[in-house]
Amino acid sequence: MKIKIFVFTVLLSGSLFAQSAGNTGLSFLKIGFGARNIAMSDLGVASAKDVTALNYNPAMLAKYPSPQLMVTHSSWIQDVNSELLGASMEILGLPMALGVNTTSISGLEVRLKPGEAQSTFNVHYFFGSLSTGFEVYENLALGATVKYLYEGMFSDNANGWAFDFGLYYSDIIENLHAGFSYRNLGAMTELRSVETKLPADLRFGLAYDYRVESIKSDVQITGGFQKYTDTEDNHRHIGTEIFYDRMFAVRAGYATGYEAKGLSAGVGFLWNSINIDYAYTPFDYGLGNAHTISVMYSF
Repeated sequence: MKIKIFVFTVLLSGSLFAQSAGNTGLSFLKIGFGARNIAMSDLGVASAKDVTALNYNPAMLAKYPSPQLMVTHSSWIQDVNSELLGASMEILGLPMALGVNTTSISGLEVRLKPGEAQSTFNVHYFFGSLSTGFEVYENLALGATVKYLYEGMFSDNANGWAFDFGLYYSDIIENLHAGFSYRNLGAMTELRSVETKLPADLRFGLAYDYRVESIKSDVQITGGFQKYTDTEDNHRHIGTEIFYDRMFAVRAGYATGYEAKGLSAGVGFLWNSINIDYAYTPFDYGLGNAHTISVMYSF
């Protein structure tokens, strides 16, 4: 019975995120961090200018070291829910950031024959991370993240470690920035008898900021490329943000290469030191829609 449950669970949880044939797992690591980034197509490698850089490009922490605290709730399709916490600070002269992600899929049914389910169970995923970034030459910064990973399914569980590395070059020309990251390099212990392979990915992106005085708005345009190294998946991203009077933001994005999604959108509000952001991601094939809300406080 346990083998049947295990196979069913792996297939189900993988199908929620998979876009092409591949052999990686822990797809919760593909969920974005922060509603602002998700609304702008979820690339983030050159545009995550806050504590969320810990997820996309830790090198950016060297350029944007302000102490911040963020909580994010993501309600994805098929009862997938994620709670994320990020905190940035300076320790011994270095910018540091702590990240936590706990993701669950609830109410999976155990069936051995047609009819009523024998029981139900939940699937749990978790990571805890520590990131830092530092300048190596004028506008060039490097960064790294270490992550502890956990997955639990029915009576089986596994854990492991992963590493992210990033590079950020600000003001290549005035207001144009570039970022590069290599994420989720590591390994897991065996879950039952199979070792889950991590969804390692490469990202490269540009972000351009400018001020439009006629509408009292700061505008950012970002775009780039993402490649999952062990699957056929690769994606092109583009996103934009119009931040009116440093109070209200409208955002939109588009990513190619996904079978069930592409567009994303969102809004944001800044009140004193508090940012409240929302992102909406529609899915095709009757899968439903994803909603993400984030609250960030800057000290």
